[in-house]
Amino acid sequence: MTDIETQAAIVDDPLLLDAQDLTRDALIEEVGIEYVGEFVSAIMDADHIATHLYTCLNPAYIGWNWAVLVVRAAGTDVVTVNDVVLMPGEQALVAPAWVPWSERVQAGDLGVGDILPTPADDQRLIAGLTGEDELEGVASLAPLTPGQWELGLGRARVLSPLGREAAAHRWHLGETGPQTAMARNAAHECSTCGFLVTVGGVVGQAFGICANELGAADGRIVSLDFGCGAHSEVLVEPPLESAEGSLPDEAGDLGHS
Repeated sequence: MTDIETQAAIVDDPLLLDAQDLTRDALIEEVGIEYVGEFVSAIMDADHIATHLYTCLNPAYIGWNWAVLVVRAAGTDVVTVNDVVLMPGEQALVAPAWVPWSERVQAGDLGVGDILPTPADDQRLIAGLTGEDELEGVASLAPLTPGQWELGLGRARVLSPLGREAAAHRWHLGETGPQTAMARNAAHECSTCGFLVTVGGVVGQAFGICANELGAADGRIVSLDFGCGAHSEVLVEPPLESAEGSLPDEAGDLGHS
């Protein structure tokens, strides 16, 4: 049942909906007349329960409403004020919805001394082979082991295919990927550069590490189709030599004339 259908199923109670005198008096007694504005509305919350809304005039709560909850026991005509609270209206300034830290943290947020826990069920990681004693029999498992399987000696977890794919996608679209202005204006790609340090595994099929201290990405992961002007094969052309040999020494020639 939708909220609208639920609201329609609640029977209006005239004694509760018309209890404005009671709710206003209770509100003034609770917060003071200077903070009580105009009556806004009265709605049924459930059978025998209603809420009266009044504009809040407190300058610290612009756009908020006072909510006065009234109830009536079945079989009686006595209306009772149950609670008085502040409720945000459509124009109220409220705090943003709470977001878990794991969803708020961004790349670059980690500082010196900060701790960033990794969830036990992080989908970017899978269990790795952590002990040397477990190596026995690995060779016999090879035919049954996926090609991307990783030993991960000394590491409880290693990258999962999902984690590896996410990293590759991020690097490919990053500052050292092929779509950057630097790469588009380069004459050669990193795949043919002598300063490229190759890496193993599946990642090495698309990425390497730049080792040119004067390059645009020294010490960073680069896409093989990235490039910059410091490619190893961008060579300085030797100076042109005169086709007729060295020029005559005119001063010497004049001295012997």
